[in-house]
Amino acid sequence: MAVAADNRFADLRARLFFLLGALIVFRIGSHVPVPGVDYVRLQASFAEGGGGLLGYLNLFSGGALSRASVMAMGIFPYITSSIIMMLASYSIPYLEEIRKEGASGRRRINQYTRIGTVPLALFQSYGYAIGLEALEVVDDPGTAFRATAMVAMLGGSMYLMWLGEQITERGVGNGISLLIFASIVSGLPLALGQLFEQVRLGSYSALFVAALLAGSGALLAGVVFIERGQRRILINYAKRQIGNRLAGGQASYLPLKVNMAGVMPAIFAYAIVTFPATLLFFGEAAGGDWLRDVSAYLQRGTALYLIALGATIFFFAFFFVSLVYNARENADMLRKSGAFIPGIRPGEQTAQHLEKVVSRLTLVGAVYVAFVCLLPEAFFSQLNLASIFGGTSILIMVVVSLDFMEQVQHYLLTHQYGSLLKNAPGAGLAGRR
Repeated sequence: MAVAADNRFADLRARLFFLLGALIVFRIGSHVPVPGVDYVRLQASFAEGGGGLLGYLNLFSGGALSRASVMAMGIFPYITSSIIMMLASYSIPYLEEIRKEGASGRRRINQYTRIGTVPLALFQSYGYAIGLEALEVVDDPGTAFRATAMVAMLGGSMYLMWLGEQITERGVGNGISLLIFASIVSGLPLALGQLFEQVRLGSYSALFVAALLAGSGALLAGVVFIERGQRRILINYAKRQIGNRLAGGQASYLPLKVNMAGVMPAIFAYAIVTFPATLLFFGEAAGGDWLRDVSAYLQRGTALYLIALGATIFFFAFFFVSLVYNARENADMLRKSGAFIPGIRPGEQTAQHLEKVVSRLTLVGAVYVAFVCLLPEAFFSQLNLASIFGGTSILIMVVVSLDFMEQVQHYLLTHQYGSLLKNAPGAGLAGRR
């Protein structure tokens, strides 16, 4: 029996080992530097403005941005390309027809997304190379260095894109989310060390740090509570005559998560809001007045920054839910299975009722995500604290962790019930038929 159980979970164990190996490779790659950059001077430059907008980009890249790594752009060029393709597939007739083709259409859209990642990564890496020259941390600035940096960072971004897809296919969970999760978690020991060092130097009191950690813990508990919350819709099954007996008539629930969009609105919102950060390098290097104004307005904690972040979170919350949940399809499934919502007629009325409930849940979820992201952001930015203590980091870590645990539990249950069905009486006879 022990050998059988061991064989049953061999595939899951292989997937977990693959995930662990992929994350180790990712962390090693984030320390591979672009040639020709003075690492010491670059670290000093980032230490001076580590709490700003670039601090968030550095957080989501796992510190690769401050190390001038080949993976400095992280996965954000791919995320930005995904956002553009998602919007285009609902506004451009040609792409809309492709999207409706099902699995083959999704594969073509994914291919276009990969192709779109290339120019975005080149654009961002070019801006970063110019920014490095403006910071005077490049040994031999010029065209040769810019070309080298662009090729190296393009390769790093494309490799991360491929690695995320491999984790999704051969590992456990969503690969892109897990890479961002690993980037955030990797910076936690350093952030805590810096915080305690500030206490030792007298910049912050021990009581303030204790309150900060307690507040972060309370926020984490609140996020876990909301993420596990559900809106259960009562459904009844009609009685049907099967042979000489009546079947059905049971009551059940249709569970809908409070935050149906998950962490994607926050990730997409930060991808949009931080995308102009590469332009800030152009502003410093080329002396563009309007870009310097953008740099001032989009500083972490400013009113425009918070408004833009909140607006994009709301937009992507509703947009993402509209992609992943189709009320009419669910109403048809209920009707075909003989289920109905008490007081609601099957068919169109059920679809309208579900759309109404989902719209309200999406509004609540968007307010919750915006609150978790914006309130700590406005508070911590004034104190110039590390971005990892913000609500967005906690939200991403909790949501990705819960999703990972659910994936593992689902995998275990699937294999457990699969083995029970195989060992059920009559299973061998059914197989022979």
